[in-house]
Amino acid sequence: MRLHTFIATGLVLLSITSATLADSLDDGVDAFLNKDYSTAIKLLKPLAKQGQAKAQFYLGVMYANGEGVPQDVTLAVQWYRKAAEQGVAEAQYNLGLRYTRGEGVPQDFTLAGQWYRKAAEQGFAEAQHNLGVMYDTGQGVPQDATLAVRWYRKAAEQGHADAQYNLGVLYDTAQGVPQDATLAVQWYRKAAAQGFAHAQHNLAIMYANGRGVPQDYVRAHLWFSLAATAGNANASKNRDLAINKMTSAQIAEAQKLARECLQRKYKNCD
Repeated sequence: MRLHTFIATGLVLLSITSATLADSLDDGVDAFLNKDYSTAIKLLKPLAKQGQAKAQFYLGVMYANGEGVPQDVTLAVQWYRKAAEQGVAEAQYNLGLRYTRGEGVPQDFTLAGQWYRKAAEQGFAEAQHNLGVMYDTGQGVPQDATLAVRWYRKAAEQGHADAQYNLGVLYDTAQGVPQDATLAVQWYRKAAAQGFAHAQHNLAIMYANGRGVPQDYVRAHLWFSLAATAGNANASKNRDLAINKMTSAQIAEAQKLARECLQRKYKNCD
């Protein structure tokens, strides 16, 4: 199961009536983002104690990571919970992650799923993906491939590479959706363009077998090479199998395409 760690982007902006509190909050967040954690703690902790949700969330992050304070995952969970109960999606996601991992709380997949759902319903892609994983595996919720597809798709449409890959797999294997190799390729391609090694490997397999795309050993070699470079354990072996069906000119072309693709950081490679 592929679960992601905290990403401090897209934070919920909550209304604050006092200009002074707003200034202190903004200054505290700026200090945190600039890694001035002592200033961040000084400004954000009083606001968190007054119930300011965004300050509570950042205080949880600092306790989780030991930034400006001694690392304390139990305190991190306490502050995440306060912010999560006020509707901060990032805090809801982080709290779900702690329940998934059993960090600062007893491991509880059911509670993890509940917090992921709250964040997912607010459009938070990481939570949508993790909720999809739970439905895919039946962990914390009844296994339901159709609901896995639903949540993977929501995250995938926001550009979440893991979700794009997982959605491709479900189309490839007819789980929760009718089998559709063409759509599987489309989702593998989106994740592959973000450097996701498993998606690159699966895209190569589709080219090698002519599933969802015309059979093309040059493209198969290209994506096997990229997947191998990105760390996929099976890609080199499968590339060698493709080589047995290629001419020297085709191999040279595939190698050239792979070099060019890496230079473009996987963009417009296919």
